[in-house]
Amino acid sequence: MRRVSIASLLALIALSVAWELWLAPLRPGGSWLVLKALLLLLPLRGVLRGNLYTLQWSSMFILLFLAEGVVRGMSDTGPSATLAWIETALSLVFFFATVFYLRPFKRAAKARAAAAR
Repeated sequence: MRRVSIASLLALIALSVAWELWLAPLRPGGSWLVLKALLLLLPLRGVLRGNLYTLQWSSMFILLFLAEGVVRGMSDTGPSATLAWIETALSLVFFFATVFYLRPFKRAAKARAAAAR
């Protein structure tokens, strides 16, 4: 599941850059929305290393991109709407892969906490 998380995050970064610079930018020649890809670089190092804390907060952070994808998917037209739905799908893949990867660690932490009582 961790590999799925990594792959979907990398794909989301690539999609964000390509979308806003070449595929369907808001303005010809690219738009400043490409900077949203920089936000996705924040958790990249921790996700690549399998840092549990980073995976936890990035699973909530990715919901911003899910929301953007849904809003733009429903409001944009043409290729931009298609790219928005792809962003939505990649965000969902990252979210669920991360949650399912973290599940055993969370259960083990709860078991340790219960045993310590």
